[in-house]
Amino acid sequence: MRFPPRITRIGAAAALLSALVAGGTVTAGTATATPTAVGSICYGDLPSQAHDTLELIEQGGPFPYPQDGTTFQNREGILPSQPTGYYNEYTVKTPGSPDRGARRIVTGEEHQEDYYTADHYASFRLVDHTC
Repeated sequence: MRFPPRITRIGAAAALLSALVAGGTVTAGTATATPTAVGSICYGDLPSQAHDTLELIEQGGPFPYPQDGTTFQNREGILPSQPTGYYNEYTVKTPGSPDRGARRIVTGEEHQEDYYTADHYASFRLVDHTC
């Protein structure tokens, strides 16, 4: 399975685009992305299995489940609206679960645009990689 590359450019233009796409605001040369209906979570507050999943994503795999890396359709409409193929989903292992469990990381095309869900897409939290 081929996994799409993630955009690794960071800068004012990327921040501006991210804010505009996510419905954020732009003021005095800065941009802040504030998607509606999406909370945030500090990287350090994620379960250790989410850290493992994010590391695998950065490395390009290999992934433990065949569904990992497939297109996330955003049917729930919680994440910012994007064209099909913009988001990909990955399993976050749940200790003791007999199947994939409910935890996922959904990535966007922007660098470190990672969303965590512990309840199988009922809610999402944007991962803040700076804390």
